[in-house]
Amino acid sequence: MLAKVEGKRPQKGGGKKRKHLREDEGGEKKKKRGVKDGPKAQRDGDKKHLDALSVGYFRRVGERLSEGFEDNEEREMFVENVLTEVKGKAALVAMDRTGSITLQRLLPLSSLDQVAEVLVELGGESGSEFKAVSCDRCGGHVVESALRQMSRWMESSPSDPTSTTEEEEEAGGGALEVQVLSLSQVVRDNSAEFIRHVHGSHVVRTLLHVLGGCVGPPRTEARPGAKERSIAPQLTDFEIPTSFWYELKTLTETLMENINLSVTDAVASAVFQTMLTVCHRKRPKLCKQLLKRSMEYLTSRSAAPGVSPLLVFLKDQASSHLIETIVQLSHKALLRDFYKNHLKGHLVDLALHPIANFPIQRLTAASAKYKMFLKLFDELVQGVEAILAAGHMGVIVQLAESCAESGEKQDEMMQCLLRAFHCAEPGSRLATCLPLFMSLLTYEVYYHSDTAEGAISNKVPLTSICYHGSRLVQALAKFKERSFLLSSLRALSPADLLTLALDPAGSHVLQSLITTSSDKGRGKILKRLEGLFVQMACSRLGSRVLEAVWNSASVSQRQSIAQELVTSESQLRSDQFARHVWAKFALYHFVHRRAHWQEIQTGESKKRKLFSDILE
Repeated sequence: MLAKVEGKRPQKGGGKKRKHLREDEGGEKKKKRGVKDGPKAQRDGDKKHLDALSVGYFRRVGERLSEGFEDNEEREMFVENVLTEVKGKAALVAMDRTGSITLQRLLPLSSLDQVAEVLVELGGESGSEFKAVSCDRCGGHVVESALRQMSRWMESSPSDPTSTTEEEEEAGGGALEVQVLSLSQVVRDNSAEFIRHVHGSHVVRTLLHVLGGCVGPPRTEARPGAKERSIAPQLTDFEIPTSFWYELKTLTETLMENINLSVTDAVASAVFQTMLTVCHRKRPKLCKQLLKRSMEYLTSRSAAPGVSPLLVFLKDQASSHLIETIVQLSHKALLRDFYKNHLKGHLVDLALHPIANFPIQRLTAASAKYKMFLKLFDELVQGVEAILAAGHMGVIVQLAESCAESGEKQDEMMQCLLRAFHCAEPGSRLATCLPLFMSLLTYEVYYHSDTAEGAISNKVPLTSICYHGSRLVQALAKFKERSFLLSSLRALSPADLLTLALDPAGSHVLQSLITTSSDKGRGKILKRLEGLFVQMACSRLGSRVLEAVWNSASVSQRQSIAQELVTSESQLRSDQFARHVWAKFALYHFVHRRAHWQEIQTGESKKRKLFSDILE
């Protein structure tokens, strides 16, 4: 059947024909090898496997999917033909690696009733077979892909709901809705096994997203050696049937019966984190109840007399992740209780712990908009040097960021850091604070100095700019008083300034300090950068800094930058990065139509100032 669809496409590659598309000399199409009777099974002990010919068939289907289709009719016919071959063997195909990958790509192209038919077969008459497929390494991905198609529910729904018959509702996504609810029932009946299973837990997490009406990008298996991204995936909201509204509540009730697993099992903990995150986004009142019950459970466990059980849970790999999520999503009263009754007096010890320091960072971030931050700050600031020595820079950075956000304790934070990096005294050392903060090294280590006194060594070039050091300075750049940083920046040599502009971490620092400065302060920094603009423009990172500076600069400052850049026109226009700078700064007009350029820049400056006044 696949051959009938594919035979319509013109052959490529100088007349070469794909094996599964060939025709005999008489013009009659031959059946593909391995597709003659659809997928077949081979027994390997107690587990069935697709035979080699069927695996080849699904590999060719995957190749055909990669080629795309000329129109919807061709695509629909192709999908229907392949699903016909899958029929009766869906579970076998789903649990085969090649078959699973092909089905995952095919389901988004299928209609919702076709997706429902696949789920009907995967679940069996009673839905009891969902468990085996969902907990399979390959099958779980197929079930997830099928669940995610529910996001197309409104696309297939009739525009006039009053005219919908039962048959139309079934064809418009009702059948898929029934299967999602059937799967949810199976999950509820076997919740403890599902949430602890390395593959089944992912199905539960996708189910929670779908019942809540929000999905993220499809899950992909991590490759060995690949770095995991800690950035939360972007979720897309969609309309859901009314039944999902009630089912989400029922499912969360069942999951809460197994909350004990969330503090001992990292896989189960991830499920609970997803549950809380989805409910916070889509069902805030339900989330508030779940957060309260979760905290009640965590604080009710037995611990040493006079010691809060949270102090134990915060140091555990599985439960600490759950507590992080609870803290991020909690409201003011819960956060205040969390700190006052359980953590007060223990923050520095927790910040020094290799695991517990992460929930402390979340608590510091969450408290920034409340008065309780003042108490957290007063406690944490006592241990800044010890935390620095432990290498838990995330705590220090977050403390600075919360000071910037709240507008509180900024002077104390700055003075504390100056003392911690040994550049508060004598006064001559203040000008070295920027390199020290960016490198996270004390004065003696950075300048290789063993003496407490002594003049500043300007012979040490700017080096060792690190990620957390960059973030720290970016947070400090948002403080109301940042004269120490700006004085230190102006003390850097031109070579150091160029290093800063072209460094992956340093470029963000320079951009932040320049763009947050006043016109007068920015002018002083730009004066120090004169002679470096061409080199910055010809760098991937430097050109971005230059563009950010340009966007915040006054007309006269732009004119000074342009005046220097146009002297190297040929170099700029031939460089892969600088040519964008040439275009964005309209430097051709600056050279040939100066008055027109001046008029445009003045207009932009007035517009920017107007928007700035409105925002303030």
